[in-house]
Amino acid sequence: MHPMTASDVLNLVRSNPSVAAALERLPALGLPQCHVTAGCLFQTVWNLRSGRPAAENIRDLDVFTYDPDTSWEAEDDAIRRVGALLGDLPIRVELRNQARVHLWYEARFGTPCPPLRSARDGIDRFLVACTSLGVAVGTGELYARDGLGDLAAGLLRVNPRHPRPTQFSAKAADYRARWPWLRVVG
Repeated sequence: MHPMTASDVLNLVRSNPSVAAALERLPALGLPQCHVTAGCLFQTVWNLRSGRPAAENIRDLDVFTYDPDTSWEAEDDAIRRVGALLGDLPIRVELRNQARVHLWYEARFGTPCPPLRSARDGIDRFLVACTSLGVAVGTGELYARDGLGDLAAGLLRVNPRHPRPTQFSAKAADYRARWPWLRVVG
């Protein structure tokens, strides 16, 4: 197998109709530091590598922004705008302002989260290193902090920037149940 490039990943994820539609439509909203991220990206890659339809078993499409207005009202307004724009897609769309994560993270996950400085800081906190992916809305640039080698090879490792072994194990088991060829390493 040849090394996976950013162009390869972008071509693969754009073959998922929901991802393609989100990337096409979201620039109209002008959301700050907007990225399409998480499972809708890496799971599309794994589906296609497995010979499955691009969108099979993908639970949601995540949109990360970074708006210094950390009020609930501002985030709720962005959530409503994104919902109106993408509500016709056959997937649940979830928007989260990464500037607000530290305000609710501990109550939800039991450990504090330092204030994040960008949408990409949020992407960098995913539990599995190779899943720290995002596509910048507007520019279409692929953000892949850990490169693409593990993604292409199906290697699941704890993210050293956010080590949570128990949560990682649960996440890896969920992924392996859907894509049995994935391997836990490291």
